[in-house]
Amino acid sequence: MRTKLKHWGAVVMLALGASSSSHALVFAVNEGVTYRVTNDEIAAKYAAIAADLGKLLKQPVTIEPVGSYPVLRKGLAANSYDLAMVHPAHVSIQAIKGSGYRLVAITKGYEAYSANFLVKPDSPLKSLADLKDKKIGAPDEDSITSWMVRATLRDALGGADKVTYIYTRYQDAVPFMVDNNFTPSGATAAGSVIKGWEGKGGRVLAKSRPVPIKHIIAAPSLTAEQVQKVRDYLVSLDTTDEGKKKLETTKYKGFAPYGEAEMLAIGTWLGL
Repeated sequence: MRTKLKHWGAVVMLALGASSSSHALVFAVNEGVTYRVTNDEIAAKYAAIAADLGKLLKQPVTIEPVGSYPVLRKGLAANSYDLAMVHPAHVSIQAIKGSGYRLVAITKGYEAYSANFLVKPDSPLKSLADLKDKKIGAPDEDSITSWMVRATLRDALGGADKVTYIYTRYQDAVPFMVDNNFTPSGATAAGSVIKGWEGKGGRVLAKSRPVPIKHIIAAPSLTAEQVQKVRDYLVSLDTTDEGKKKLETTKYKGFAPYGEAEMLAIGTWLGL
């Protein structure tokens, strides 16, 4: 795997015509912990965008997939990543608050990510208040979905500790927990999982406050001018046929600007 990842970095550098002695900017990419995506797939998705950014910033840009949140946090705290695509909003916000990162853009299609609380069609539960003292299934404890779940239940029940959480590695395992009576409700923010649940007659008991996820952030190593160049490039990608073609591999619609103060306010709600 390491050899393959080095290959992608080499592809980007060759595309730039960069020498081996060039200082490369590191573009870390995290796509969450509750989805089944390999590092090789992630690296391939962003190769064309990284090449463009390298030309724009006049330095080669190498892609570094980072699946582990502890590793991601450590790298952000040390300013090891010049740019980062961070799926979990709470990790991005922590980097902005504590490590000098700046919010560059958010990902279109993920501006209103919400945790949906699933229950069976015949469930007696009518509102979040009915979850008090019960069990709830949720994705990885440190996933952005579970952070939203706990903040929502804190607001609804007077404390996030009013329920017992049963965590599972992947979002698509949450319906299984409800179907098989391990928990009376389960929370997920995955659109395909929610659609599948409702398609077979399942109910959505409630939804959390929407949160933008999949942020692009920039380290203090980039100047304000460089940050603006990156923002302008990303936001304009979906306005040209060439840009749309580069977005196809990422499976994202594009990127949009977002207020950093507003994002920090979301962090306060999450309990950061």
